Amino acid sequence: MIYITGDRHRNFKDIDRFCSRFKTAKEDLLIVLGDAGINYFLDERDYLLKCRLSAMPITFFCIHGNHEERPENIEGYKEREFMGGSVYYEEEFPDILFAIDGEVYELNGRSVLVIGGAYSVDKAYRLKIGQRWFESEQPDDKTKEKVKKVLKQRKQQVDVILSHTCPYKYIPREMFLSCVDQSSVDCSTERFLDEIEEENAYQKWYCGHYHTDKSIDRLRFLYSTIEEF
Repeated sequence: MIYITGDRHRNFKDIDRFCSRFKTAKEDLLIVLGDAGINYFLDERDYLLKCRLSAMPITFFCIHGNHEERPENIEGYKEREFMGGSVYYEEEFPDILFAIDGEVYELNGRSVLVIGGAYSVDKAYRLKIGQRWFESEQPDDKTKEKVKKVLKQRKQQVDVILSHTCPYKYIPREMFLSCVDQSSVDCSTERFLDEIEEENAYQKWYCGHYHTDKSIDRLRFLYSTIEEF
């Protein structure tokens, strides 16, 4: 079985209970739509979290969010093939996989494109209090060109798109934080996803980032909900 959920921010208690309830196994896959937080502190705290996750009877497939470092920037990560695409992993934790932006995977018989990353509206606050912020949080121009190239090769068609944030037109403005000046928010990733959404045929789009569970047309936001994929 393949399951999908939203931002976890290092809290996987619900996942542990879910695995126990539904008797999952390592052959089962859980897609996390960004901000898993597994590579946030980049120290022993991350290692201990990976140990706990690795003990759970499920395999994790994580999209890149904006509250975590990209695996390619962390020593020890390697790249391997997975479901028709490439993923990053560590040899000690082979069942914690990190999707690569612009890769297309074959999941449940469907072609699945991944586009991670987003802007952190809490960037200034995190830096002010000494928390981590990652310069690589948003997809760069090279990644965007890769996405466009891949979709062009596929004649602008893919079955499912997985992203952390959403296309600009679908931003759930009711979830905006009152303490954030929205005029200061960089929406370049959302506007790029808008372009992708308009130019390509797809059946379903899943995203997280906004801490809500709701559907708009073919797009599904996930946060606390765990669904079958």
